[in-house]
Amino acid sequence: MVYPNLLEKLISFYKKLPTIGEKSAERLALATIELDDDEIVSFSKNIVLAKQNLVPCKICNNLTDKETCSICNDSSRNKNLICVIEDYKSVYSFEKAGNYKGMYHILNGLISPMKDIGPEDINIRSLIDRIDKLDNPEIILALKSSIEGETTTLYIKKIFEDKNVTISRLSYGIPMGAEIDYLDVLTLDKALQDRKIL
Repeated sequence: MVYPNLLEKLISFYKKLPTIGEKSAERLALATIELDDDEIVSFSKNIVLAKQNLVPCKICNNLTDKETCSICNDSSRNKNLICVIEDYKSVYSFEKAGNYKGMYHILNGLISPMKDIGPEDINIRSLIDRIDKLDNPEIILALKSSIEGETTTLYIKKIFEDKNVTISRLSYGIPMGAEIDYLDVLTLDKALQDRKIL
């Protein structure tokens, strides 16, 4: 089917989003042009504002529109329990599960010699700085079970092996290679409860 050029462009932008194929992109584009003018202005304004104002939290690297995120600012959370994850999308999965009351640390990637990504290319230095300031901390490694995830897990374990740090990982009810942010709430919650000390 041949769409007008402007509609084709809108469809092509939607196709850039994860899990959005041709049909879904067409439906989203057609639904978008059916919004009234005020909704369209608000929609586009919020996309621009989100892009311009969401920044990494200076403590954990989570997305926030302030200097530090709401989780790092929450005094009721356990500051000595830090869940280490690959990217900020996984934070929302844990928070939806609702039972984790510790902090997070987002690496923004995993060590991958094949892709020339080393420890210095991800957010490990600030994790070391955070841990050094805590008493009897526990790190929960919630990284995907892939070669990159295992390499990063082993590297972090080695860094802290001579320090007074408990290191655990999610239990293996999680399928190999599964992305944390795509797991259902019950699986994620159970994996967290049944975590194993390394």
